[in-house]
Parts: sequence; C-alpha cells; structure tokens
Amino acid sequence: MGAGWQRTKRITGAAFRPVRGRDLSLHAAAITFYGAIAVVPVALLAIWLTGLVAGDDRVRRLTSYAIDTLPTDIGANRAVAALVEAGLGLTPLLALASLLPASLYGEGLRRAFVSVADPGGESGALVGWRGRLLLLPLLAPAPALLLSILLALPLTTRLVQQGGWRGALGVVLSFLAVWLVLTPVLMWVFRVVGPASPDWLATLGMGSFTAANLSGFLHGFVLFCSLPLNLGVPFGGFNEIGAGVAVLLWLYLFHVIVLAGYSATLALSRWRAVRRAA
Repeated sequence: MGAGWQRTKRITGAAFRPVRGRDLSLHAAAITFYGAIAVVPVALLAIWLTGLVAGDDRVRRLTSYAIDTLPTDIGANRAVAALVEAGLGLTPLLALASLLPASLYGEGLRRAFVSVADPGGESGALVGWRGRLLLLPLLAPAPALLLSILLALPLTTRLVQQGGWRGALGVVLSFLAVWLVLTPVLMWVFRVVGPASPDWLATLGMGSFTAANLSGFLHGFVLFCSLPLNLGVPFGGFNEIGAGVAVLLWLYLFHVIVLAGYSATLALSRWRAVRRAA
C-alpha cells in the first residue's frame, strides 16, 4: 500500500511539473476571459455549419430532445433554444463577423500554453495570432462532431426520462458520446494550438483522459443547473447575474482541467523522449 501511494505521488508530481512555480489559477482565469468572449460565437458557427450540412429542420428536431430535458430553474433550456435559432439564422456575413471573437479562444489557449510549456519562448502579437489561426481549422470538422452528439440525443434523452437503470444507461451513453467528440478536439488543441508539440501517443493518451474528465464535468454542470438554488441571493436578488457568475465559475474550472491535462501531456511526452534516448 505504501509503495503504491509513493508511486502515485511520483506520477502525479511528474504530471504537474510543467506548471510548478506558475499560477495555474491565473492562467485558467485568463483563458476563461477569452472563452467568455468566444463561447457564443463558436457555438453559433458550429450550429450554422451543421445546419448547412444536415439541414435546419433536422438540427431543430435533434436539439429539441436536449432542450426538453435541460433544467428550467435558471433558464438553461431557453438559452439553448435561443442559441440554436440564432445559429441557424446566421447569414454568411454574420458568420464572417463571428470568426474574430470565436478565434480569440485560440489566443487565450496559446498564451496560457506558452506560459506552461516555454515561458518567454514567444511574445507579442505573434502568440495571439498563431493561436487564433491554429484554432480555426477545428471549424471544419465541427458539423461532424456536433452531429455525432445530436444523433445520440434521441436515445440518451429517452433513456434518461425513463429513470432507473435505463436512466443511468442514458447518462453513460451521453458521457461516452461527449468523450469521443472531445478527444480529437483536445488532441488538436494540445498538439497544434500549444507551442510544445508533444508526441502523438502522449497526446492521444492524455487528450483522451482529459476529455473523459471534461465529459463528466459537463454532465455535472447539467446536474448543477437542475438543483433548486437561488443563485441571485449573493447578488441582491439579481438571478441573471448569479446565473452568469455560476457559468463563468464552471467555465473557469473547465479550463483548470484543460491546463492540467496539457501539463500532464507535456510531462508524458518528455518522459517518453527520455526513454527513447536511453
């Protein structure tokens, strides 16, 4: 038992070595700032592209399953419904205008990753523009990735609504669907958007592990939204402000997991490089 615990501590310490001595919370907060600007434009573009591929009516029908099962206490269902309609209603000109704020997410990720992988290695405007340009290729597979989740919604939501063991099975299937979709996204982010370019095997392993954690985290957020909480109490009764702060807090924790996963990817890649050299 003692040897196993010591081995676990060594592995954990090695995984977080790239972020040792750096303010992980501050970097996660910085990505959250960029993400708060970019999350809606990214979602709009993904929905718009999916509508072009699969048809607006099909996207509305598939997303209606999720909207019907989303918690209503803080208006999550209404927000998603409005987002879907806005995305399907984009014109090419509006889509082009959304590219700039959407690309800011890549800048936030690149800046944070540079501070973890190679502090002082990049500086100035080039960091931001590299991150923006390297993130944009992810829009190409966005329809396929989003459709893979939407096609699973009729089955998973029906199982969840039945409750019991079938409901648990629906949650598991939903978890797997999100996990499989996030894995290639994180692999691209860790390998291409980040400056260090870890090897593919390390990127696959830790990208998949991080995606599994994020999938569970996102399902936890849905559960949080269903709790009968009065989010406006700390803000003088302004429920909208409380809901916005709650979303930002969960987005911040999301990026803490992403940074931790990137750190572990770098550590695993360097360990494999040392093994190959030896």
